[in-house]
Amino acid sequence: MSTTTPVAPLTTQDAEALVTAARRAADAAGVTVSVTVLDAGGHLLAFRRDDRAVLISGETSTRKAYTALQLDAPTADLVDLVKPEGPFHSLPTALDKPLLFIAGGVPVHRDGRLIGAVGVGGGAPEQDHGFAVAAVERLS
Repeated sequence: MSTTTPVAPLTTQDAEALVTAARRAADAAGVTVSVTVLDAGGHLLAFRRDDRAVLISGETSTRKAYTALQLDAPTADLVDLVKPEGPFHSLPTALDKPLLFIAGGVPVHRDGRLIGAVGVGGGAPEQDHGFAVAAVERLS
């Protein structure tokens, strides 16, 4: 019988560190954002919207995190897959799930295992992706 070593889950302390790191990266770029952190089960661990961030950024950051978690991939890597000629063209409308294929969602791994995801919304997609990546790199 094979046993696997348990991996520590994403904690609320980890989630707060991700939010802080993403917001610092966004602040340095002069961008107001919303940041969402989900655990491996897709449950909300942390959320923060800058006072001046566009309201929809709260929804987009959450959907980006959810998409990165469910597909275990940065949403930036998935954008082309859902274009009309892409292999997953119908995926956004085929499922009754809050998927969003815009850059800014990044899965979080520990010891090679998926433990959650972070999503950033409010800037340009490339900026949001960079802020999310900066947060994940800071955590690891």
